[in-house]
Amino acid sequence: MTTLSNRSQILSHDATLTSRAQIRTQFHATCDLYERLFETLVSDQAYYVKPIALRHPLIFYFGHTHTFFINKLILAGLITQRVNPAFESMFAVGVDEMGWDDVNEQHYQWPTPAEVKAYRVQVRAVVDDLIQTLPLALPIDWDSPWWPILMGIEHERIHLETSSVLIRQQRLALVQSTPDWVPCAALDVAAPINGLVEIAARDIQLTKSSAHYGWDNEYGQFNAHCPAFQAAKYLTSNAEFLSFVEAGGYQADQYWQEEGLAWRNYAQAQHPTFWIKQAEGWALRLMTEEVTMPWSWPVEVNYHEAKAFCNWLSSQTGQSVRLPSEHEWYSLYAHAGLSDEQLTHSTQANLFLDHGASSCPVDQFAHGDLYDVVGNVWQWTETPIFPFDGFKVHPLYDDFTTPTFDGRHNIIKGGSWISTGNEALKSARYAFRRHFFQHAGFRYIVTDTPLEQHSSHYESDKQLSEYAEFHYGDTYFGVPNFPKALSDFALHHLQGKPMRTALDLGCATGRATFELATQFEHVTGIDFSARFIGLALKLAQQGVLRYTMVNEGDLVSYQERTLTAMGLQAVAHKVEFWQGDACNLKPQFTGYDFILAANLIDRLYSPRQFLSAIHTRLNLGGVLMLTSPYTWLEEHTPREEWIGGYKQDGENVSTLDGLKTVLGDHFKLLQAPVEIPFVIRETRHKFQHSLSEVTLWERIR
Repeated sequence: MTTLSNRSQILSHDATLTSRAQIRTQFHATCDLYERLFETLVSDQAYYVKPIALRHPLIFYFGHTHTFFINKLILAGLITQRVNPAFESMFAVGVDEMGWDDVNEQHYQWPTPAEVKAYRVQVRAVVDDLIQTLPLALPIDWDSPWWPILMGIEHERIHLETSSVLIRQQRLALVQSTPDWVPCAALDVAAPINGLVEIAARDIQLTKSSAHYGWDNEYGQFNAHCPAFQAAKYLTSNAEFLSFVEAGGYQADQYWQEEGLAWRNYAQAQHPTFWIKQAEGWALRLMTEEVTMPWSWPVEVNYHEAKAFCNWLSSQTGQSVRLPSEHEWYSLYAHAGLSDEQLTHSTQANLFLDHGASSCPVDQFAHGDLYDVVGNVWQWTETPIFPFDGFKVHPLYDDFTTPTFDGRHNIIKGGSWISTGNEALKSARYAFRRHFFQHAGFRYIVTDTPLEQHSSHYESDKQLSEYAEFHYGDTYFGVPNFPKALSDFALHHLQGKPMRTALDLGCATGRATFELATQFEHVTGIDFSARFIGLALKLAQQGVLRYTMVNEGDLVSYQERTLTAMGLQAVAHKVEFWQGDACNLKPQFTGYDFILAANLIDRLYSPRQFLSAIHTRLNLGGVLMLTSPYTWLEEHTPREEWIGGYKQDGENVSTLDGLKTVLGDHFKLLQAPVEIPFVIRETRHKFQHSLSEVTLWERIR
């Protein structure tokens, strides 16, 4: 068996295929490769100049991948000490233009590249020690303590690719060529004339192999019948795309969809982003240099440009030309007779950095009678990403996929020249905004088969739907809406105190954030779950929320809730929502007159740390409101972190006792605790009824 680099780790009972040493080698090789990528930056300045306005500067991505390791290992309970809390907050979130991505440079005092490099060395030591000491039981699966280690490795491999795109978008004067990133030398190769290949009808049945690491969206079941169609023999080359450019395709509105037209007009696009028009002809921007246009290489465009080309080609040929759907791409893969094992043990595709740091001619790698079914550049599909039947969120990374189930992120398939690890597998399902640039191009198909729509206007995730109903739905058994009851209680007891800014920490889907804004000038909602934050943002932006509720079994009812009906539409402009870790908040979240932490402390991995530092976020005289049913469980909080609910020296220690001890240096308890009930609906016939103890604490020093 040939051993090749940059492949995904095999997960097996066989210790010769899956060993501690192999994982350790993969970890360090991935770290080394990622750091060598940043050696293409010519100076410290290059780390701080944003390649594009809507993303962070490159210093963020240099630190982000190792911060990810620490944050996930802490969440998994595999380590208990942070390496650098400031870095692990600063570099935590902000990569995909989501509403909670904070790219406001005023919020950051970036460290130097040398400081981040030193931090990466420290993190390496922590992870290396864990790899060498953690008990290893094979095979490694989703529930294994080794899964977050593999998750960190594969996450860094993703950012190897996305950071290389940002470097390609960086000003040329700020980057340099290095021996590790030499592009393909086949520049002056004639482009082939494209043609069509018949793809037979077949049934598509997808299951995720346990032999490799996978992201949550790859699991579940998907079955579909794929009718016959014709597919382009080659990926669309620069030469083929030039015909569209020269025909005025970028100026002809009729070829562009509404969203694509808005992007084209905003970007003032006249040709592909990486094309450079010069007096002597066209050039192409690669990652670190400009070269004379290699016409035989695949064109690299976003979805909008690929779609416009297909519409133009339809008008030229009279055929129904479009991009393939996700399952039509799987049909191409089957037609080519490809497999993960075959590709992993060969170099017969422009993958894994096997053939240099760029694309290569579209007729270099044959896969049956097609070329580049995988590799060279990613291939845009018509399919907005959706969950397979049986989809489940991995508890350590709930925001990997679920925020992209918004109809705005299309799946790309096949991998590119820099795709490594999981990215190069058949099962990989990565999705990007349609205006984003990756190392991505397209293959067109000819078919009359209409596209299948998988998206729904109704949120169907069970946990999200339950919280949507808990926050915005009906009342049950005469128990008032809990977030509103907490807000009313707080606002009543805050009379006479400043009401400028409030923080709703652990805001979930955000009802209390809106309610507090009826009296406060501005309210910030923060939650660890991107899914919850995404729902709250949707409501703030659109004013309406639609979700399904389980009645019994597979039977559901459909609900629609609006801010207007709740009398909250007028305060939507006064709220903001961010994803964040209550135990390690970013420094800008401070200076509040009131902080609400509702049913939060018994779900934190370190409530003592949270409570010991929360006074730094609150103004003197400000009030902290804690509510909790005190459901201490080791699955959420290590026993040594419990604030109460245990015996010490033979005596009961209640949570209230613990709160007085931890908060006593900076707070005084304003009044005796009270209990506020809440009800969570699970099904039409099953409800949870609980009591949350509420305490008010005034900061006195």
